[in-house]
This record gives sequence, structure tokens and C-alpha cells, in this order.
Amino acid sequence: KKFRQKGPIHLSQYMMSIKVGDYVDIFADPAVHKGMPHKHYHGRTGIVFNVTKSAVGVRVNKLVNGRILEKRIHVRIEHVRKSKCQKEILARKVANEAAKAEAAKTGVQVNLKRSPKQPRAG
Repeated sequence: KKFRQKGPIHLSQYMMSIKVGDYVDIFADPAVHKGMPHKHYHGRTGIVFNVTKSAVGVRVNKLVNGRILEKRIHVRIEHVRKSKCQKEILARKVANEAAKAEAAKTGVQVNLKRSPKQPRAG
């Protein structure tokens, strides 16, 4: 929950469809203590590897003594929300496919690579 927000959890949180392979953000909800992740994982993004009736298993990277370990933790569904980290990538993929189809139709070569933002003129 955000600062100064109270009350029970919305039912949409429980009805949220999460599949294996989805990206999720771990945000501990203080209203529910059961299945709460450790404070280190709060705000981290991971990939779902297991789905049970009331919890999800998430693969999260953790920095331990200068090396990154992949930790597998189980968190209740109340403490997880779908991540928006893939939104831009998927939108670019759809745009690239449309541009490819248009280029195949017209026979013009199109550049699909991202380019860094150029300095402003002047």
C-alpha cells in the first residue's frame, strides 16, 4: 500500500491472472503479514517460476558479497503486482512487425534498430 492508505485488499488483487514466465514486482502489503517477503525483496522485479492457489514463486536476483545470485522465493499474491517493465519492449516489437510488413509490401528497406537520441540543433 501507499503511504496513508488503509483498508482491506481489493478482490481484484486476488483475481489477478499470473502465469509462469510473467514479470512481477514484489511490493509487501503491510495489511497482510502472512507470506510477506523479506524487506530486501521489496520493490524488486522477478520472473514467476511457480503458481499455487494463494502464492507465486518468483526468481529474483540478489547481490551477495559482490556476486549476483538468483534466489527463488515464494510470496503470497497480495504482495505481488504485474510489472510494466516489458511494456515498452512489447510495444516496440509490435511496431517493428508492422513496419516489416509494410516494408515487404512496398519493397523499401526499413531500419528497425534503436538509435540514441541525437543532440539538439543549435
